Amino acid sequence: MTTLRLLTAAALLTVAASASATSFVYTTDAVVGAVKGTSDVTSDLSSSFGDDKIVLAAREDAASFVATAGDLRGARLEAALAHIRQQAPQLQASSDLQLAQSILVL
Repeated sequence: MTTLRLLTAAALLTVAASASATSFVYTTDAVVGAVKGTSDVTSDLSSSFGDDKIVLAAREDAASFVATAGDLRGARLEAALAHIRQQAPQLQASSDLQLAQSILVL
């Protein structure tokens, strides 16, 4: 009877560890994908707008936007987002949050 309980416990631990590892892999893949997307936007933005006065003036608004998860949108940030999308059409598909994070990196 004790051997059966030990085998059952070992089987349950193996299944739990496998599920946990799979969950970790999916979570890691999602985080890496998000970071890569933001990194690509940051690279495009910094090479084109590193000394742009409109974009640099929006850094404080961008920080507020990122800190509030998009709830607080300042006028300077709105102007910078419109300016970025007008000047760099390849960034049209980027989210406002990605662009705001990229502005903070400049």
